[in-house]
Amino acid sequence: MAKGYWVSVYRTISDPEKLAAYNKLAGPAVRAAGGRVLARGGRTVAHDAGIAERTVLIEFDSFERAVAARESEAYQKALAALSDAVERDFRIIEGLD
Repeated sequence: MAKGYWVSVYRTISDPEKLAAYNKLAGPAVRAAGGRVLARGGRTVAHDAGIAERTVLIEFDSFERAVAARESEAYQKALAALSDAVERDFRIIEGLD
């Protein structure tokens, strides 16, 4: 079964306090859903139209689990805390195998 991934690239962060509140809730929600953080922040080199900003990569055992994690009640609470604090490109993608 192909794994699922959350890929988030933060274009702007306008309220670091709301982002911190989101992180407090999102981490446990992701772990409870079986997610594993593979990369968060750290060094980034952007090419073409890319933006060298905060990037997060989270792995799940399947695409379906990744989608369910995003829809979970716990993660929805994290999103409510995040509110309008960031502009980000958030995608759920299916791995190759």
